Amino acid sequence: MLIRRSFLFVLGMVLGLGACNARTPVTEDERLQLMATTSIVGDIVQQVGGDTIKVEILLPLGTDPHSFTPTPQDIARLGDAELVFINGAGLEEFLIATIESAGVDVHLVDLSMGIPLRSLEASAEADEQGSDPHTWMDPINVITWTQTIADALADLDPQHRDIYYENASNLLGELEALDLWVRAQVEQLPGDHRRLVTDHLVFGYFTDRYGFEQIGAVISGFSTLSEPSAQEVAQLEDDIKKLGVPALFVGWTANQNLARRIADDTGIQIIPLFTHSLSEEGGDAEHYQDFIRYNVNAMVSGLR
Repeated sequence: MLIRRSFLFVLGMVLGLGACNARTPVTEDERLQLMATTSIVGDIVQQVGGDTIKVEILLPLGTDPHSFTPTPQDIARLGDAELVFINGAGLEEFLIATIESAGVDVHLVDLSMGIPLRSLEASAEADEQGSDPHTWMDPINVITWTQTIADALADLDPQHRDIYYENASNLLGELEALDLWVRAQVEQLPGDHRRLVTDHLVFGYFTDRYGFEQIGAVISGFSTLSEPSAQEVAQLEDDIKKLGVPALFVGWTANQNLARRIADDTGIQIIPLFTHSLSEEGGDAEHYQDFIRYNVNAMVSGLR
């Protein structure tokens, strides 16, 4: 990992220069006041920032970002934050347009900058343009997030830059280990068992990295706001039967009515996954690392 080695070289210099500085505790009033659009983004920001920051989350847990509409109060909160971290890649288009029309000065940090984005046109299933926004489905992409967050926090708060880069280094190690763990779990599945049918096309980055095939989705697009035609539903059911796909994976935040109908028609099981949101504190996906492990365990179990 050339990027990681370069990052750690810079990190070592920063920590070496700051090693003589005592780490004084940060009081509640002194913590940086930050915002993140989703709970997944907010969790990674919190892991990098540690005790020196306070992160508010714009979208409540369990909210589908494709259908979220911010209130005037939400926009005011965004304007009050010192930095606002967004997933980027088009996920928060709803937010960007609202901020621009409201004329609020918001300091955005786009975490998908620098990530090679999948083209929506690359999918034969989706008649869309632009980029696939679901970058968090690949832990290696979240390594880029981590580096971007550490740089943004260090620029905003140079006094604690050594803390941010040390936390980031620890998180990078966890993400690399998580990537290896996912590979080990997936290797339990024969190649012809690595076929995914989901509620919408959310797992593109995941399938690209770990050798799965996304053979179809209830909604043949990258947004849950799309509506499938009767012909598309019939074709998906035919593909499920023909390929012997045993499970339909549906996000907790998705409308499951149509998925249940397809499962009933084809005789397969529905397995819920976390897609756009973490769980509540103490739940199965309290942190991003838990989110990935839960989904992979569910996939391997359902496809074995």
